[in-house]
Amino acid sequence: MREIKILAVVVVLTLITYWGVEPFAHSQMHPHVDPANYDFAQADKVSAKEQVDEKKEALEKAEAQAKATGNEKLTHIPKSEYNEAVKFEKTINDFWASNKEALSLTGNATNGATLVQANCTACHSIKKEGFPPVMDDASSAAAYGVVPPDLSTAGKLYSKEYLVGFIKEPTLASKVSHKFVDGRVHPMPSYSWMQPQEIADMVAYLQSIAPDKMTDKEVFQNACQRCHGIKYGDMLGGTMAAHTPETNIKAYMGKVPPDLSQYIRSRGAQYLHEFINDPQKHLEGTAMPRVGLTKDSEEKVISYLEKVGDSKKAQREELGPKFLIYLVIFAIFAWLWKASKWRDVH
Repeated sequence: MREIKILAVVVVLTLITYWGVEPFAHSQMHPHVDPANYDFAQADKVSAKEQVDEKKEALEKAEAQAKATGNEKLTHIPKSEYNEAVKFEKTINDFWASNKEALSLTGNATNGATLVQANCTACHSIKKEGFPPVMDDASSAAAYGVVPPDLSTAGKLYSKEYLVGFIKEPTLASKVSHKFVDGRVHPMPSYSWMQPQEIADMVAYLQSIAPDKMTDKEVFQNACQRCHGIKYGDMLGGTMAAHTPETNIKAYMGKVPPDLSQYIRSRGAQYLHEFINDPQKHLEGTAMPRVGLTKDSEEKVISYLEKVGDSKKAQREELGPKFLIYLVIFAIFAWLWKASKWRDVH
């Protein structure tokens, strides 16, 4: 009987740890955030409003403390942050509203080809259309801070909404405007001077040359590998290293972006979906841009991370219940064996 009581205590403590302590610790390390939202205009409207509400609450608390202590300086920083949040809310809502006309238009891919080739190929390659990289990766990174992407697959990886927004103002579309301040400029210039029809034409061209299908690996290579390596994808050949040299990407981003070989295990699929969709949700102020992937493209990135970093997931999940059943049977036989040996003693 004593053994059964000990077993019961162990089981209860294990369940408390598994269902109570561990989820609580996870919630503190990775607080709940809004789920991935691929309607970027709507997502930015919500997040900007949340920032205004958060800063307003902080200001009200500071004003109450200032009134109680007579120290008006307590309100200076909260007031400034609140005003900045209100200003940014208007900026981001106006930005997405200004894109509606281009989104509503039917683009002319032929005219778009002329515009893209005239405005983009000085920095970007379009290998599918016969436009090779102007420089090697090291030289491009030295010039721009990060290797510019090839545009052959942009029309497949990104939605029309994101492409229109990024062409018009890359810092707002990718949510890195906080990084490019005090005279620092994004390596890609804004094309807000273009007419809505011209932007629609450029997007139509990019969509017309995009492949119909892409593998998980191809999506990762085109969407992520300029900054992130995944060495487990090719340990011997080294072909899955980041394209941008560490020195340049560190200067551009502030730190070297991590290798993603084991991120599916350390973060989990849900976290990665939320983070890729909008890095600011989990890491406010990060230099990593919102990549702008469609839901399908994002799922392919996660799938590739699983294939590389958690290739035995299915076998592990299949083995788990079998192992638990084995432990239960073993425990029963162990208890019966012990009871038979001690029966004569007692």
